[in-house]
Amino acid sequence: MLLCLQNVCPAETVDQLRQLAGESDYADGRKTAGWAAREVKRNEQVEAGPRIDTIRNLVRKALMAHPLFVSFAQPKSITRMLVSRYTQGMEYGLHVDDALMGGRRADLSFTLFLSEPDSYEGGELVMESVDGETEIKLAPGEVVVYPTAALHRVAPVTSGERIAVVGWVRSLVRRPDQREILFDLDRACRALFERDGKTAELDLLLKSKANLLRQWAED
Repeated sequence: MLLCLQNVCPAETVDQLRQLAGESDYADGRKTAGWAAREVKRNEQVEAGPRIDTIRNLVRKALMAHPLFVSFAQPKSITRMLVSRYTQGMEYGLHVDDALMGGRRADLSFTLFLSEPDSYEGGELVMESVDGETEIKLAPGEVVVYPTAALHRVAPVTSGERIAVVGWVRSLVRRPDQREILFDLDRACRALFERDGKTAELDLLLKSKANLLRQWAED
């Protein structure tokens, strides 16, 4: 299951992130890839330093303030975050993200798009599944969250420049089917509250959601 989120970063934050990314130094993205992914990775990534630290803080704050992201991911921590740049001829072939990031389990991956979609050709995030391929190319400030275990790729950029922030989440709830149940319950509870306010039936659903999270969450 993947989730596309709108309005994660307001326009002023997107502008700030773009400026920081534009002022940063970049290095070969293969430096951070595993031994197999390194063979198909052709991009650049922002070097370590104060700018990438500021970017990470801004993005982490925006994500943790977004109720749908928190409900969907049940985040324990954001384990890693990178800024990637693709220019003409660059791509990231089919791969799966590492299961461990800095010694911590990664359950979910996310991509925060910063470039205007009509400013570059190609560069779609392509998710592979038994049902075929799903191409994703979002507006600046929008995020797609997807399972870290999923095979995916970034299509070749044929013109322009694609800049995005990518990161990984360790969830409080390890199993994706359990996270989906909690997410569905949370959305249903919010819809009922907006329609009817706080009711006895809503309290029962909230109790069940809380008890399931208590049962499934890992410290």
